[in-house]
Amino acid sequence: MDKKSNIYCLFEQSGVFKNAFKRAGFKNVIDVDIKNDFNETDEFCNIFDDVELYYRTGNSPLMGRITKKYFVMAFFPCIYFSQFNYFFFTGKARTYKGLSECEKINKIIERAEQRQYFYDILLKFCWIIMERQIPCIIENPYSGANHYLYNNFPFEPKIIDLNRNLHGDYFKKPTQYFCLNFEPTKLNSINKKYKAKKIKQLNGHKFDGTCNVERSLISPEYAENFINDYILGNKTEKTELTLFN
Repeated sequence: MDKKSNIYCLFEQSGVFKNAFKRAGFKNVIDVDIKNDFNETDEFCNIFDDVELYYRTGNSPLMGRITKKYFVMAFFPCIYFSQFNYFFFTGKARTYKGLSECEKINKIIERAEQRQYFYDILLKFCWIIMERQIPCIIENPYSGANHYLYNNFPFEPKIIDLNRNLHGDYFKKPTQYFCLNFEPTKLNSINKKYKAKKIKQLNGHKFDGTCNVERSLISPEYAENFINDYILGNKTEKTELTLFN
């Protein structure tokens, strides 16, 4: 990929991938999010509203200016697609403790409506990406048939990382990457720098379906390895050849 390409990292306020792209030699890399807790957000935008606007009208401030000359990394919010939703939709979530059966049903209806909203936004986002022929990678957790997108999505992941800790991340966190208008390269950089953290041991961890900031963080080493392995196809001193190389 041409290092003069403009890169947008959507739903990323941490700057981890943005700065990894810059270290790889890309000059024009922009983090877009609605928050700025890490002082790395370059452009503030409610991406959901922007996607809705473009889908309805054919133009919007953000998606309306991203063309096929750009590259997009989208860390789409995942809490309504992940495996743990089983507990919410079966009424077994800890946060439902003490609720009546009718109250549980109301909570389930509310969560179903929220998941439908996020699913619709994701599909509309993909429609824009395909319609504008934008090279794009969409990140989301992976749990096989237990993940909502496994049975309810028109794209299959082209990259599945079953243990991110092997490639330098803080957590194992199996992750899938959907590649639209883009064919990833396939290298394998082993860089187990960190002892894998366990989500249940995080400070303030609650099994309530919220996205804990600490659990969502990605290490700089993992971002660098991912870019070299799957976007640039660069062999480094960390690259280990496997059968698919």
